[in-house]
Amino acid sequence: MSVENSEQGLNNSTKQALESRALAPRFYTTDCEAIGKLAIDPVREEWDAMMSAFEADKNREHFKQTYDFDPAELDKDPELKTEFLDLLVSSITAEYSGCVLYQEIESKVGNPEIADLMRYMARDESRHAGFINRALNKLGVAVDLGVLKREKEYTFFRPKFIFYATYLSEKIGYARYITIYRHLERNPDRRFHPIFKWFYEWCNDEFAHGEAFALLMRANPELLRGFNKVYIKLFLILVYTTMYVRDHSRPKLYEAFGMDVTEFDNTVFDITSEISKQVFPMTLNTRDPRFQRGLERLLDLNIRLDALGGQKGVMVALRKVGLQAGIAGTMLRLFMLPAIPNQMPEQVAMQPAW
Repeated sequence: MSVENSEQGLNNSTKQALESRALAPRFYTTDCEAIGKLAIDPVREEWDAMMSAFEADKNREHFKQTYDFDPAELDKDPELKTEFLDLLVSSITAEYSGCVLYQEIESKVGNPEIADLMRYMARDESRHAGFINRALNKLGVAVDLGVLKREKEYTFFRPKFIFYATYLSEKIGYARYITIYRHLERNPDRRFHPIFKWFYEWCNDEFAHGEAFALLMRANPELLRGFNKVYIKLFLILVYTTMYVRDHSRPKLYEAFGMDVTEFDNTVFDITSEISKQVFPMTLNTRDPRFQRGLERLLDLNIRLDALGGQKGVMVALRKVGLQAGIAGTMLRLFMLPAIPNQMPEQVAMQPAW
């Protein structure tokens, strides 16, 4: 069934989740057979401890909604509501993307231990997606996850790219959630929706999923050597810049939080960079003024490109090409900035920075 035929009757949230925009979360597929060949024994002690924690499932009772919320409260500020819904739809797409990917790997991977890991992580991501969707349902705009799984465009990534991207997304998710949670604990009057009360325990899952990929990469150090360092640096830049541009497209959301969005992003970069030292061979100097100027340049170019959306004509097409070239050139300049090499630690496991 095609997207065009199925979109009749779908609500805007489902349609938005199905979109394949440049900055929208994607669905991925990979070479599951290759993942099944990865080594585990080099990190056997840490692996067994991690799997015991996943099996214990301390968050099994956490993601149950026990709150009442009047949707009319958000109607008082239409801009904030639009940006909040955009955040929730983007989040559910990302969470469900992880669920679908982990389920696929579980069903096709040849290694039963890795299959068990993927089953646990799919379980967690399913809970997260379901929890967000119940919040959206109370706002009358739940996403049809069945349609999303069936009709969302899938992107093939080699296993190592899955590891780099997913490790980063899990750790950056942790950094975002814990930063927002801490801020709203200090400023409860800024908590305009009760879903943010769940962010503390949510961080446990995000952090643990990142640790799982860190262990797999540390057990297979060839993923972190040689030309793979180029890929890792590229993924760091892509993930950080995407987050920066996406967050700055939601000014009312961060205004409602009482947060400076640029400083929020820089704080998230700092936390993620510190955590990623456990496995990645380098970090980015995101506080470098040249890096900051590059982020601002990308934001400006993306705003101008978005403003041309829906317009047609030769001149519009030429302007789009020029802006896209500017984005590519800015990304290249960011890539050429020197990274900070890491001294790889002996200890693999980390503790959340609560």
